[in-house]
Amino acid sequence: MTVEVHDESGFEPPVDLEEVSVLASFVLDQMRVHPQAELNVLMGNEKFIENLHIEWMDLPGPTDVLSFPMDELRPAPIGEEPREGTLGDIVVCPQVAARQALRAGHSTAEEILLLVTHGILHLLGFDHIEEAEKKEMFDLQRTLLLSFLASRGGPATAPEPTVS
Repeated sequence: MTVEVHDESGFEPPVDLEEVSVLASFVLDQMRVHPQAELNVLMGNEKFIENLHIEWMDLPGPTDVLSFPMDELRPAPIGEEPREGTLGDIVVCPQVAARQALRAGHSTAEEILLLVTHGILHLLGFDHIEEAEKKEMFDLQRTLLLSFLASRGGPATAPEPTVS
């Protein structure tokens, strides 16, 4: 996998870009995405993500995560080879993530990992508009994050979804 992670947010303490990259690779592998797939993750400040939120979603104010799919890659069914391509871009706002983490009672780092996982699932075609879709996506998000945290010796619980 080619996972590029950059931080232009100015957030302190700095986001652990290596952990975000390892998480993204883990999620892509678990979701049976082609090993040559490309993903870009950018940490942006509130003004930057607010501008994107207005431009692309026509919604005011900063948000926590935005996903911009490119080649509409989907998880490969068992027995089929995954398709090559560019998955797309994810933009996360650590400042918004920090506020959400505080309200939810977990760390900002865990919230950022949750948001990156959430963003990847959006790039793979998952959504949470309908209740059944939301349950499927959030259950999968939780399972992926728990598996990742367990593989890293992290907490036995995953942060509850804070994205809406």
